[in-house]
Amino acid sequence: MKLSFLYIICLFSTLSFSQESLSDLLQKHNTKEVPYISVEQLAMPKTNPVILDAREPQEYNISHLKDAVYVGYTSFELETIESRIPNKDQEIVVYCSLGIRSEVIANKLKKAGYTKVKNLYGGIFEWKNKNFSVYNAHEKETDSIHAFSKVWSKWLNNGIKIYE
Repeated sequence: MKLSFLYIICLFSTLSFSQESLSDLLQKHNTKEVPYISVEQLAMPKTNPVILDAREPQEYNISHLKDAVYVGYTSFELETIESRIPNKDQEIVVYCSLGIRSEVIANKLKKAGYTKVKNLYGGIFEWKNKNFSVYNAHEKETDSIHAFSKVWSKWLNNGIKIYE
């Protein structure tokens, strides 16, 4: 009896500790070298940064933030950004699915001399989870979200998950 009770307690404590929060995930994968901006802050009317999408083309085509500029992750080229955004003091927000790949790209921008670069906390998943609009390749509002992978898609709680 005591043994089975102990087993049940151990099982529940293991399950509760295995439930990682978004904050835990980002702490584990990010360096905090780039400050975050929340989705609520980015959505405020007075906020007007250049928004860069640091995902892959198929992700961007399925869903992206309004007016986001595709810069990619594996195909990212700093020279393209420097010609498109010559003002190194321009406010820039970089996002990806959750905020991990975008931190890598944001760090590259900081090292290149950009002074006002932020990483969108929780990425497009958190944006959609908070019911903000996303757009497809035709700039039409959509509920579809490229979910990146089955493993990472657990962080997307709103919208239609697309895997391509």
